[in-house]
Amino acid sequence: MNFSTLFRLGENLNLDRKTLVFLRWIAITGQFLAITLVYFYLKLDFLFLFAYLILFLGLLTNLYLQFRIKSIFIKDLNASIFLIYDLIQLAALLYLTGGISNPFSILMIIPAIVSSTFLSMGTTITLGIITIILLFIISIFHYPLPGIHENSETFPKLYLTGYVIAIIIGLVFLSYFGIRFSGESKRRTDAINKVQQVLAKEYELESLGGQAAAAAHSLGTPLATINVVASELKKELGKDNEYKKDLELLISQTKRCGEILKQISRKKIKDDEFFSKTTIENLLSEIIESFKETSSKKLILNLDEDEKKFEYQRSPELIYGLRNFIGNAVKFAKTTVEVKIKSNHKNLEVLINDDGPGFPGDIKEILGEPYIKSKSTQVTSNAGTGLGTFLGKTLLERKSANLYFLKDSKLGGASVSIVWNQKDLKSNA
Repeated sequence: MNFSTLFRLGENLNLDRKTLVFLRWIAITGQFLAITLVYFYLKLDFLFLFAYLILFLGLLTNLYLQFRIKSIFIKDLNASIFLIYDLIQLAALLYLTGGISNPFSILMIIPAIVSSTFLSMGTTITLGIITIILLFIISIFHYPLPGIHENSETFPKLYLTGYVIAIIIGLVFLSYFGIRFSGESKRRTDAINKVQQVLAKEYELESLGGQAAAAAHSLGTPLATINVVASELKKELGKDNEYKKDLELLISQTKRCGEILKQISRKKIKDDEFFSKTTIENLLSEIIESFKETSSKKLILNLDEDEKKFEYQRSPELIYGLRNFIGNAVKFAKTTVEVKIKSNHKNLEVLINDDGPGFPGDIKEILGEPYIKSKSTQVTSNAGTGLGTFLGKTLLERKSANLYFLKDSKLGGASVSIVWNQKDLKSNA
């Protein structure tokens, strides 16, 4: 893993300034109350003036962060500096109040956990290493714990060693959890954004026909006006050979524009009838034909078990989802792809089967998740990141479909089963 990957320099990671300010105010307030209660209420003696001085410096840094820094987000490097300062400040307070034997030493893991959730892995590792170093320092060098050590009472070294180890294990575990959680959350958010982009593009393409028809209707009147004016000018200037050819060209091109707009308008009207209602057979036939134009592989549409012809509303989600899985089958198939429709009074099922290597065993259980990679050598050359499968699955599930990833017993390759309940089909119709 190189430096730029470790610190995720290309991702522009940052931490919300208000969040960091709020967290630091909580820490400063808690530390102030702890120092004040221990010294003035419990009457336990320690270097409280030095503790207040350290706390005052932390207060100044937070006021600077809140009022002098105007940006909404703090970049990864700057945020890490504040977190490192908070870590050193807490270690200094623990140094004055018993070191690792102070029960508040568990709070040393908080900066690294905050970093693991919002910042880069490199920053989290750096904070984790500094935390471990400081834990060892304050476990060796520290002032007595108020109320305990001053009465010649000490904790067993074995207990303190175990406590340090427990804190380190908690630090590693929670930091790892934060890194994994934030990474998976970010990947899923990115994938959902891709879904929205794809869906918006599909809807935009669908609306182009309507816009073309509207343009044809709107441009018809000015083109007719141009044609009339040009014809009148031809009558007036027809004897002048200098303008006759230009006017004839203008009239002919105007008529040509009118014919083109009529064709666009007629095509949209025809398409509207197709878009409003269709059957799964018509849609799959259209998709299969488009792949036959670009692929030499054999594509079969099997209707033997299609008992009930059900009409439904054609939608970009359905088109993209089905096209995506058929495209994957074509990509991985050796020679043949079979698209099979099975329908009855209860369910409609579309099976997309191929004679390729099938779904790799190492990712079969997580198919449909974004950004996954198989180690199988059979699919490595064609395999992507799983984002296309995630997009197709998500869009079809929005249309009440249930998806299953299986092995086809007939062709021997992968099989994607897409199932709709009749009630759900009616609700989408």
